[in-house]
Order: sequence, then C-alpha cells, then structure tokens
Amino acid sequence: MPDTNAAAWAWFRARVAALRQTSRAPVPVRTAVVTDSAAALPAEWLAGPAGGGVLSVVPMPVMVGAEIYGEGEDDILDTIAVALAAGTAVKTSRPSPGQFEQAYRAAEQRGFEAVVSVHISSGLSGTADAARLAAAKAGIPVEVVDSQTVGMAQGMAVQAAVSAALAGADAATVAAAARAQAAQTRVYFYVPSLEQLRRGGRIGAAASLLGTMFAIKPLLAVDGGRIVPLEKVRSAARAVARLEEIVAAEAAPRPGESVRLAVHHFGNRAEAESLAARLAAALPECPPAQISSLPAVLAAHAGLGVLAVIVGKHPHHAGDAAGLST
Repeated sequence: MPDTNAAAWAWFRARVAALRQTSRAPVPVRTAVVTDSAAALPAEWLAGPAGGGVLSVVPMPVMVGAEIYGEGEDDILDTIAVALAAGTAVKTSRPSPGQFEQAYRAAEQRGFEAVVSVHISSGLSGTADAARLAAAKAGIPVEVVDSQTVGMAQGMAVQAAVSAALAGADAATVAAAARAQAAQTRVYFYVPSLEQLRRGGRIGAAASLLGTMFAIKPLLAVDGGRIVPLEKVRSAARAVARLEEIVAAEAAPRPGESVRLAVHHFGNRAEAESLAARLAAALPECPPAQISSLPAVLAAHAGLGVLAVIVGKHPHHAGDAAGLST
C-alpha cells in the first residue's frame, strides 16, 4: 500500500516551495497564534511553517484513573487504550487559565503585538472559556476564537491563522482567517460504540442505549459545535463504506476551490490507511489525505476503532500567502 502520509507531505512541501518562489520580501509578524492540543496538528507542520515562535500549543490534560497526563507524553495513547479495554475511567479536562496566561505573556515577551487564540468548540469543552479568563489578564490584546469544531478541522483553522500571521496580518485579519476556514471544514466520523461518548457527556444516554440494543452503527458529524447523529447503519462494514461515500461527495472539488482531507484513527491505523487509499482513488483531484492518530483528549472520548475524516475546502487565491496552510 502506498505511503499516503509521505505523498501528502511531498505535495505540501512542493506547494510551500512554489509559493515561496513568488513571495515578496519578508514582512514583520505582529500577531501570535495560540491553540490547544485538540487541534491535532501534524508534527511535520509544527516543525516547519509554525516554527519561529508564531504558534504555541497548550496541552489538554487527560485523567486515567487517578493519574493525570498531558498531550505528547510518551505512550499516552497506549495508556488510554489499555484503560478503556480494562474499564478504567478515562476523563478529560480543559487547560487552566494559568496555562493560557503563560502562553500569552510569552508571546508578549517575544515582541508580538497581539494574540489570536483558536480553540476546540465550546460545545465540547470549556477550553475557550479558560482562554477568555486568561485573555483578561494578558498584557497585549488577545482575541479568542471558538472554532466550533475539533481535530484537524480545528487544526486547519489554526493553519489558516498562522499563514495570515506570517503574512503580516493584524489580529482581526488573523482571527477572520481562522473563522473562515473553520466554517469551510466538515468532520464526519464512525465509532464502533457510543458508550465512551456517553460517559463523557458528548452524546445522550438514549442514543447510546439505542445503539447498544439494536447493534446500530451510527455515523456522526460535528455541526454547530456539537456532535450530532448523521445516519444509522446496521453493520460496521456498511458504516465505513457509507462514511467513504459521504466524504467523496462532500470533497468533490467545485470550480474555484481546492479540498484537503485528513483521516484520524485510534488503534486501527491499517483501517485508516485503507480508507485514505480508497478516498485517493475516488478523488484524484485532491492531495492525499494526511493520516494521524486522534490526539489523546479526543481518543479518550471517541474510544478504540474510531475513524474520522475531515474535509477542508479552500478558495483558490493565486500567490496568496494563506496557501501555505494547505
């Protein structure tokens, strides 16, 4: 099977190189960007365009039993997988306002004039509220953006914000770029069981019971900042096939736009790679999907076996610096 991640990043590097060849002289970067680890930003991207201190990522804590872990700690996903299999309680929490205040003050110390802070949907977490509390104490203006989404859908909004910041945009323009991208991004996903989402309060108990009693495999989406049912399917195989159909229809490029895909998984990478390969065959106009594990804070709620596909649409702007986010 082809390495779809390698192909996706080869495409990304070629796009960045082409844009840099036609870019103007460097401009001063006035606005910093802060986000949380629910954005699922790829390590390769964090080491590249997001370098230089423009972006800070605040980790979201995960509680496994009595232990508290932060995103990025060694083997945290393995720890969550074992805990879920054993029935051990796995919970998440928002970062503290103090963590955000520290990030904002660090941006001020680096010479930035303002911060745009882009976060997981307030319908799924209190993270944006914590950011607002910290913003009131910051020494420079901070605009908090509720992305109304999660995962690489949130991540694409962050990438758009970073690209605008690197182009020298002010905070209002950077925030508008994040909001515009979030509004053009969709999240579709399948979970073998709704139980973990029910435990975390992300979906109602009645829906979870219905799925358990009748072996229904629901397809879900993020809409209006919350998880909503999309379709009810009778088997896992049909659910994945239907997920593929929905994404292929949504991602078919229209005139004047391009589309990016990302596939998240937890404990089922081979299944994610297979899905990405089928999507690549169905959507030859799109660059290959970027494949990654869910961040720990999302894996804790989705549970093992999740498959999520993010569809991000982008208008074509020749030579636009925002294209670095694609």
